Amino acid sequence: MTIKKIEKKKIFPRGTIVLQTIAMPAHINANGNIFGGWIMSQMDIGGGILAKEISGGRVVTGCVSNIVFLHSISIGDLVSCYAKCLSIGKSSLTISIEIWIKKMCAIKTGQFYCTSEALFIYVAVDNNGKSRKLLPMSIL
Repeated sequence: MTIKKIEKKKIFPRGTIVLQTIAMPAHINANGNIFGGWIMSQMDIGGGILAKEISGGRVVTGCVSNIVFLHSISIGDLVSCYAKCLSIGKSSLTISIEIWIKKMCAIKTGQFYCTSEALFIYVAVDNNGKSRKLLPMSIL
């Protein structure tokens, strides 16, 4: 039995841009593409920025799920991280994160598309690293 996932092509990023950088030669894997671990770290940094803004303080990454690498990223691509808060719990925030790239090479300049997406859960913590309650927010 084969399971076929039907993917709708995304035209625009969902969320707010929280981080932007250029993929560099130091970030490549053995195949010459940008290493998935580096992409995931950019997603975590970007999501952490939004989570800290919403929570008004320190946060830690609690869980990463549903990470999907849709397309490879090349050296020189402009990497943009978009994040959107999906829900706020008593001490946690669920954030959807997308990586979009803009091709900067001469042949494909201007192409802009989603390459990765994931769900991250961040937990608000106090100065001792213990979880803390979030204040009621209305920014969703």
